[in-house]
Amino acid sequence: MLLKYRLDQLHTRARNNRWMQYFTTFTRLVLAVGFLFPGYVKIIGERFTDLHNNQPMGRYLEALYHTGYYYTFIGYAQIFAALLLLIPRTVALGSLLYLAIIFNILILSLAVRFEGSLLTAPLMVIACLYLLCWHYERIKFILPFNTPPVVTTAPDKKFPIKFFALVLATFLTVGFTVTHIFNLMPRNTLSDCETQCDDSENPAACKIFCESIHNKGVYLDEALKRYEHSVKTQSNAND
Repeated sequence: MLLKYRLDQLHTRARNNRWMQYFTTFTRLVLAVGFLFPGYVKIIGERFTDLHNNQPMGRYLEALYHTGYYYTFIGYAQIFAALLLLIPRTVALGSLLYLAIIFNILILSLAVRFEGSLLTAPLMVIACLYLLCWHYERIKFILPFNTPPVVTTAPDKKFPIKFFALVLATFLTVGFTVTHIFNLMPRNTLSDCETQCDDSENPAACKIFCESIHNKGVYLDEALKRYEHSVKTQSNAND
């Protein structure tokens, strides 16, 4: 009972803070814009990117492009989710739909190590979760406890320093994590890929990795196995 009361109090205080209201509106608009363009591109039947087919994400997107109406369906789903976020009464529903799509993109980005969405995807997932928390009064009915009485307080105009400090800390933490989680990335082009080779454990093996991805069309997991084998072999030779 105490937990339910505290959650309601915390939610009500946040909803009554003018600065957090501004931040929530900004978050809705940014998320909506983030899906409108890619959704439109899919609906009109255009390719979403010009990445080479040998690049892991490029290969996936090329295959996705050739799925026909499934490719178009994803575009409509993205547009629909964006529009729901723009309508105040449907933000909670839009956040749930948006979260389902963007979480899938996040897992895909991590799986193929695509730096183009390695930062934006997790931040967009967090933004969706924030919007769902903002509409806690609507989604709390699916939580495993009863709905407590609604607690009301007077409007609060105080700038929430701690909240925005947490937003900044989250942004920096996610940014640092996703840019240091992998020691080797396929990058978007061969030249971009090779820029990381000078700092790698085995520069020669790194360049072979890049050429395998971008020139020979080797799958990412196989290219990584070859690189790790080269590094291990060199380490054993040095010993």
